[in-house]
Amino acid sequence: MAIIGHGIDVVEVSRISRLMAENGEAFLERCFTVAERDYAGASRRRDEHLAARFAAKEAVMKALGTGWTAGIAWTEIEVTRDAAGVPGIRLSGAAGAAAARAGVGAWHVSLSHTDTTAIASVIAETG
Repeated sequence: MAIIGHGIDVVEVSRISRLMAENGEAFLERCFTVAERDYAGASRRRDEHLAARFAAKEAVMKALGTGWTAGIAWTEIEVTRDAAGVPGIRLSGAAGAAAARAGVGAWHVSLSHTDTTAIASVIAETG
């Protein structure tokens, strides 16, 4: 297996809080899947969890080298969690097609956050 790309992104939690306050459900529905909103909404640290997922989505685009100009929607990149809580990436639509063209077979994801900052590191690897 070979590394195709690596993306890192940092998000201020206050930015996500502000976007939610200004745009409400419209922001949440545009940027996060139902599963992501449900997971974060069940936590008292909702804004931090959403900020980490927002950072992961940006990091995926950096790892793919496509940016948002390839017609990829925010909700086509989903941050998942397995039974042990380990984060993963699930792609659909244009994001999935871009990953397939690049030969991505596996994703490695690390998320971290404080009450003020969230960071994500994403590595795209061949299958």
